[in-house]
Amino acid sequence: MAQEIVEREVMEFDVVIVGGGPSGLSTAIRLKQLAQQNDTELNICVLEKGSEIGAHILSGAVFETRALDELLPDWKTLGAPLQTEVTEDQIYLLNNAEKATKLPNFMTPKTMHNKGNYIVSIANLCRWLAEQAEGLGVEIYPGFTAAELYFNDDGSVGGVITGEMGRKADGETKPDHIPGMLLTGKYTVFAEGCRGHLGKQLIKQFELDKDSDPQHYAIGFKEIWDVPAEQHQEGLVVHTAGWPLSDATGGSYLYHAQDNQVFIGLIVDLNYANPHLSPFDEFQRLKHHPIIAKTLQNGSRVSYGARAIAKGGINSLPKMTFPGGLIVGCNAGTLNFSKIKGNHTAMKSGMIGADVLFDCLNAGESHSEPTQYKQAFESSWIFAELHGSRNFGAAIHKFGNFWGGAYNTLDQNFFGGKLPFDLRDTKTDHECLKEASASVKIDYPKPDNKLSFDKLSSVFISNTNHEEDQPIHLKLLDPNLPISVNLGKFAEPAQRYCPAGVYEVVEEEEGPKFQINAQNCIHCKTCDIKEPHQNINWVTPEGGGGPNYPNM
Repeated sequence: MAQEIVEREVMEFDVVIVGGGPSGLSTAIRLKQLAQQNDTELNICVLEKGSEIGAHILSGAVFETRALDELLPDWKTLGAPLQTEVTEDQIYLLNNAEKATKLPNFMTPKTMHNKGNYIVSIANLCRWLAEQAEGLGVEIYPGFTAAELYFNDDGSVGGVITGEMGRKADGETKPDHIPGMLLTGKYTVFAEGCRGHLGKQLIKQFELDKDSDPQHYAIGFKEIWDVPAEQHQEGLVVHTAGWPLSDATGGSYLYHAQDNQVFIGLIVDLNYANPHLSPFDEFQRLKHHPIIAKTLQNGSRVSYGARAIAKGGINSLPKMTFPGGLIVGCNAGTLNFSKIKGNHTAMKSGMIGADVLFDCLNAGESHSEPTQYKQAFESSWIFAELHGSRNFGAAIHKFGNFWGGAYNTLDQNFFGGKLPFDLRDTKTDHECLKEASASVKIDYPKPDNKLSFDKLSSVFISNTNHEEDQPIHLKLLDPNLPISVNLGKFAEPAQRYCPAGVYEVVEEEEGPKFQINAQNCIHCKTCDIKEPHQNINWVTPEGGGGPNYPNM
């Protein structure tokens, strides 16, 4: 049955797009371009939960322009914020805390080579894409969360209900309470980014993942630093593998952007087994390695953030269509982990979706399943690219950084991703944790507040803010489980896998208590992924809450 509409403002559109990131904005732009070319009108809106477009966008990022070249071929003339072309790639194996081995290019997968790409702020690119979309007539609503799915009588998706505003933490309404609005669309596109909370519901409800491997994730950290000019080489891209990740797979990046700024980050695969591991503290340790420290020393940290990354590749892609719409971009998992790039593939997945939905609308259809998307996707370059990299993540998971890297170099450089093997990775990340008693405790050094820092000072420079008197948006399915099970079995790992100090175990007279500091949440989604019993469900807070990244 359709959801009852009671005292809600209703806005009707041809297409509702949830998420103002690369895939959502590319979908909107392409739809408007097609409408103009065919002299038709389409009413399109984009909902963005951040306070502005780009506020919640975090990406490394080295950007490949292939999709942008197709979407807006004159992007240079239009002033796209792509100024720093990659001039050099350096890849190191960090042997230990002091030593490193520089790898020649022929010993690294060619997918890691970045000639012709740009070091960019994807947040700023999204702000620019939003300007292009609005110039074409797209309606963009920042600060509005898509909190609930709306279904038609026939079970198809008919739109979304935005989050209500003005409810107290205890559930009582405030004087300024505003119920959520209903935004209906003939089609709805979900472009929420990795582990979107509505995308997760759609995948479960329509069994979109029944024929795919489980999705796999990493947590990606990023800091922006101002560094002395003599330590800066604009256009240099540095990647590392190895130390400090002895108990996990992953790697780091150091991108020399313009204006004497560098982007430093660490990617930690979330299939790690040791519950004592703290991805945040591994990142802080990384910055003390001489290969990294020589660039950062005497510099100043400008910004901090973290975000989950969907890295399962094509083997983990769910079916991307359902009655009434599409899931696109990182919400589906289109990132090419062999390149550590997902923005161009996210954009292309949305552009393909726009082509398919325009044909449906032009034929007078609404709320049908756009099944043509599968063929259009599989006949495009995005499918060929992802298929050629299908074994990349699984090889690292199965064989580790060294031997997995060797396999991937062989596969990519000599066989073009066509080795006749399909490496499958069917164990979910949250199932990989071992018990604390069977794991080595890790003692992390205290931060020196020069290169390494604590979580709270880091969250402070992410400009994270939530209205404190609102319902907690981190829902425990079993409120007792963190203390009754996880504390003894896993030393309650939420204290460590969260990069923002949201979760604490505090000692009180009556015993330990699990405390949630929801106002610290930077919306990375790691807790929703790594909690060993899937006991934490991340839902949207009030619109506009969360980080406010200036140029991540």
